[in-house]
Amino acid sequence: MPSFLNDLSAGWRVAPANTPETPIPSSYRCQCGRAVFFRNSQCVACGTALGYDPVRAMVLPLLPLMPAPTDAAAPLWQAAEGFGQAGVQYKRCTNFDTVAGCNWLLSADEPATLCIACRLNRTIPDLSDPENQALWRRIEIAKRRLVAQLLRLGLPVKSRVSEDPQGFMFDLLRSSAGSPPVMTGHDEGLITLNAEEADDARREQVRQSMHEPYRTMLGHFRHEVGHYYWDRLVRDTEWLEPFRLRFGDERADYQEALNRHYQNGPDPDWPQRCVSAYASMHPWEDWAETWAHYLHMVDTMLTARGLGINGENIELEIEPFTLADLDIADSPDAERFLQFINTWVELAAALNELARAMGQQDQYPFVLSRPAIAKLHFVHRLVSATREATNATPEPTPVTVDPVVASTAPAVDETPAAVDTAPEQALQQPPQAQQLSGSAGTASSAHAG
Repeated sequence: MPSFLNDLSAGWRVAPANTPETPIPSSYRCQCGRAVFFRNSQCVACGTALGYDPVRAMVLPLLPLMPAPTDAAAPLWQAAEGFGQAGVQYKRCTNFDTVAGCNWLLSADEPATLCIACRLNRTIPDLSDPENQALWRRIEIAKRRLVAQLLRLGLPVKSRVSEDPQGFMFDLLRSSAGSPPVMTGHDEGLITLNAEEADDARREQVRQSMHEPYRTMLGHFRHEVGHYYWDRLVRDTEWLEPFRLRFGDERADYQEALNRHYQNGPDPDWPQRCVSAYASMHPWEDWAETWAHYLHMVDTMLTARGLGINGENIELEIEPFTLADLDIADSPDAERFLQFINTWVELAAALNELARAMGQQDQYPFVLSRPAIAKLHFVHRLVSATREATNATPEPTPVTVDPVVASTAPAVDETPAAVDTAPEQALQQPPQAQQLSGSAGTASSAHAG
């Protein structure tokens, strides 16, 4: 199976003359030829409906199925000619007609009504509060990007609510006035996120108070799901002892490490060992931070390549990392991973300079040490091994369970109430100015394992 690193680094420098670069499925076009983007549900140029197919990892221009089936519970769609397989029929995720504005598609014959991303929710904020509606929309935008990347990497993505007791699920909670704040964290497949982190002003206040270089919703998602994948892919597997050699012994008392971190600050030598200060707190957090940074890098590089960005005219000289800096220098894909990392350093430097030219904070305010590179390579090797061992195609789910609209999480076996809906017009939105990635760690992280 070809390595996805081929997509990332091969065309960064000029390709040989007359050699087409490998197409990257993160740059999309409507049937009218105009560029469209991951979040779009309608082309503003010609009005064609759009939807994201998570199986093909593509935004598709859609045409209503004609004649419309009389027994269909929801409108059915097919991809415009030349954009999909003939005869394949789609339906939209039910959350298309909610404030979440989900543009993802399901196969028409799936019994589920929520897409693979939306059915990961166990609890969502109380949508009778208009502020919660805005927060939930921003949360779902970040979560869809996370899930799309996990699927593309070939990682297992199953809902613990309705598909797999070994899967994961989200409680997206917001505390009421006078109640304790919601603690963001992971516990055995349940990821709890404080919905107020989707408020840009509040999140910036927290970022500054915690002395973090950056903090975003997408970063929270990537960090917390890293804890889940540690449980799933490292704990009780042949990867555990190599993990301990590279990251440290996770059996060290977590609460004691947490208290020490916030009382005394990060270890003074963290820049020589870890991707971030928070990563130095405990091996679990070192893993989750490194995992999140790996996802940041891969998604940003893939997006850059999909937009045709290459390094031909970037005049930057970097001190490249070498094979000796990797986790295992002679492992499969070591050369390509090394090329990927050195390309990332170059791209990140360019992104930071562009941000400064706009008066913004650095997009990637980190300097990677050699031990951090070895840890990133460990993550890459694990992801590659998982991708090779599993089928990356999401399977239909036989059950649909709508998330509970509540301020507290119900038990898993409770029957959830229906989601309140607030229909909206899902038109193509202009891209919003936003940071590259989020705070990979959070001070309110609860159980890390």
